[in-house]
Amino acid sequence: MVNVSVIIPVYNAEDYLRQSLDCIVNQTMDDIEVICVDDGSVDSSWDILKDYESRFDNFQIFHQENQGGGAARNYALTLAVGKYIYFMDADDILDVDALRQFYEISEEKELDFLIFQATNYDEDTGEHFDTDYYLMNELYEFVGDKVFSFDDLGDHIFDFSVTPWCKFYNREFVIKTGSQFAEGLIFHDNIFFWGIIFDAERMFFYPKKLYTRRLHSKSSTGAGDKRYVSSIAINNMIVQRFIDHGYFEKYREKLYNRKIKMVFNRYSHIQDIYKEFYYGAMKEDFMKLIGHEKYDDAMENLNEYNRSRFEKVVASRDFYEFEALMENLKLEWELKRLENKHERLQNRFDNLAERRKILKEQNTAYKKEKRKLEIENDSLTRKVGRLEDKIDRLEKTQEEIFNSNSWKLTKPLRDIKNLR
Repeated sequence: MVNVSVIIPVYNAEDYLRQSLDCIVNQTMDDIEVICVDDGSVDSSWDILKDYESRFDNFQIFHQENQGGGAARNYALTLAVGKYIYFMDADDILDVDALRQFYEISEEKELDFLIFQATNYDEDTGEHFDTDYYLMNELYEFVGDKVFSFDDLGDHIFDFSVTPWCKFYNREFVIKTGSQFAEGLIFHDNIFFWGIIFDAERMFFYPKKLYTRRLHSKSSTGAGDKRYVSSIAINNMIVQRFIDHGYFEKYREKLYNRKIKMVFNRYSHIQDIYKEFYYGAMKEDFMKLIGHEKYDDAMENLNEYNRSRFEKVVASRDFYEFEALMENLKLEWELKRLENKHERLQNRFDNLAERRKILKEQNTAYKKEKRKLEIENDSLTRKVGRLEDKIDRLEKTQEEIFNSNSWKLTKPLRDIKNLR
C-alpha cells in the first residue's frame, strides 16, 4: 500500500532538482511513491529524472509538451494511488522527517488536509527569512491546536497561503471535491485551493516550518514577465469559485477589494517593459464591470482607495495617462496619510497639553496641601518643644525636692505611713 504520493512538476530545474529529489528519497517513512512530470524542459532536467527512476523503484517519471505546472499536477493526480497527496516544487527543500509527521498527524486526526509553515531562501543573497504569508500566524492564532472546518473560519479563510506545498491532502478528499489546477496560467494553485477549501470539514494547523521555498530568477511566479497577466483571469476565477459554492454574498466586500488589491499587486511587480501590456488587460477586465448588474454593488463595497484605483483605470485613455493618474493618486494618498498623521500628532499634543494642565493644577493643589501640612507640622513642633521644656522643668523640680533636707528629714514618717 502506498501511504503518500509525492507529485513534482518539473520545468528547467536542473540547478536545484537533485537537492529537491534527495530530500524526498531520504524521507524517514516508507511506502512513498514519487510522480515527476517534466513540463517540456529544455535543460538536463529530464536526464536527471531518468537517473532517479533507474535507481529508485518508487519513482515514476513522465514527459509532456510545455503546458504549465497546473497541467503537470493535474496529470499526476490521475496517476496517484497514495492515501495522501503531497505537492512538491522541483526547486525547493522539504525536511526529511516531514512526511512521517504529516502522515501520523493526519491519520490520528482523520484530516481532509493538514496545513504547515514554510520559510524562504534567497538564492542570490544566501539569506533565509520568514514572511507572514507562509507563516500564517493570524490563522494559527485563531484556530489553535484544534481540528477545524471551513465553516469555523469566517474571514480567516483569507489568512491561508494558497500554495499546495504547505498542505498535506487526503487523496479521497481531493477526488471528492473535483478540484483541479488552472492550466496554461501561472498562479494556478489559487484555483486548486479555492476549489478545495469550501468542502473541508477536518483541517489542522501544524505550526512547524518544514519547507524551504527557494527564490531565484528562473521561478515563474517571481520572474515578473508577461505571464503575470494571468493574475487577472485567476482573480476572476476565484470570484467564480465563491459564486459556484454559494459564498459570494457573504464575502463580496472582501472579494471585490481583494481582486483590485491583487491585480495591482501583480502590476507593481511586473517588469517595466510589460506594464503597458498588463495595463491593457487590466483595463479590458475592469471595463466589463461598467454597465454590469454588479457594478453598483462593487462600487458600494470597494473601499475608498480601491475604488479610486478602479476609476483611474477606467477613466484613463492610454497607458501613459494611467501612469500619470496613478502618480497623482499616489501623491493624493500620501498627502492624506501625512494629514492623518498630522491630525493624530495634533490630537496627541492636545491630549498631552490637557494632561499637563491637569498635572499643573494637581501640582498647585499638592503645593497648597504641602504648605498647610508644613504649617501644622511647625505648630506641632513648637507645641512639642514647649511640652519638652515643661517636662524638663518638672523633672528638675522633682529632683530638687528629692535632694532637699526637708525630704530627707521626713523619710521616717513616710516609711511608718507605708507600714500601715
